[in-house]
Amino acid sequence: MPELPEVETVARGLQSALPGRRIVNVRLGKTDFIEDPAALERDLPGSRIESVRRYGKFMLIELQPRDASRSKFSLQVHLGMTGRMVVSSSEEPAPPHTHVFMKLDDSREVRYTDPRRFGLMRIVAGGARDALLATVGLEPLTASESEFRSKVGTRRARIKALLLDQHVLGGMGNIYTDESLWRARVHPRRLGANLSAEEIRRLYRAMRQVLSEAIASRGSSISDFVDSYGLPGDFQRRHRVYGREGLKCFRCGTRIKREIVAGRSSYFCPRCQAPPQERKRKMR
Repeated sequence: MPELPEVETVARGLQSALPGRRIVNVRLGKTDFIEDPAALERDLPGSRIESVRRYGKFMLIELQPRDASRSKFSLQVHLGMTGRMVVSSSEEPAPPHTHVFMKLDDSREVRYTDPRRFGLMRIVAGGARDALLATVGLEPLTASESEFRSKVGTRRARIKALLLDQHVLGGMGNIYTDESLWRARVHPRRLGANLSAEEIRRLYRAMRQVLSEAIASRGSSISDFVDSYGLPGDFQRRHRVYGREGLKCFRCGTRIKREIVAGRSSYFCPRCQAPPQERKRKMR
């Protein structure tokens, strides 16, 4: 599933191409991932695109309605597992499983392609938009170290679960959580409240470094991900732990292990990332 760097990459690409453009018409294919298809067909034609921003793992395309007396609204887009949103020439053949075509006033099209249709698309406005944004946790790229510490350093939950919780940090996923924990030398089963101040500092800095580097590399293309121009990312070449079970740790040479932590496959070095000490039961 696309995580913060991938969604940020797509959002930045769309932001560079779409603001100021007007949507001329909308054509829909399969619509089971769209909350209200009729709303898209009714509200999008004639609207003008103001901006595209990422919030957590989803994007909001901010729109000015064709009727100036109406309030602004947004199109929420979640890419799910296999979603792609690409700006293309309207004359270019559309790939299979393209379900949304938004024709622009410069003859280009914004196309949403999603083979598995696990994504989401819906119109949000007013209170619904505010309620949606209220559910998103801290923004990892802008949160201060003290904000990060208050979110993860006081909770008696496994640090892997805390980093994946979208109400704690918006946008973190399995890949970048494992990469951040490896860089910070923190085992995924450690409890947030048991991390030292130095470990929290290392994790905060590692997380920001990993995310920034991944964005600079246009994300990780493990299987389906491409950016808004249809190009794959490159950060998968720089993964140091994710997906490397049985291979040697880049830092110490120990074989990388995989365990299920917080319901997800977790990759770590058993030497660099010391596991938490289990409490021994007292014998009666």
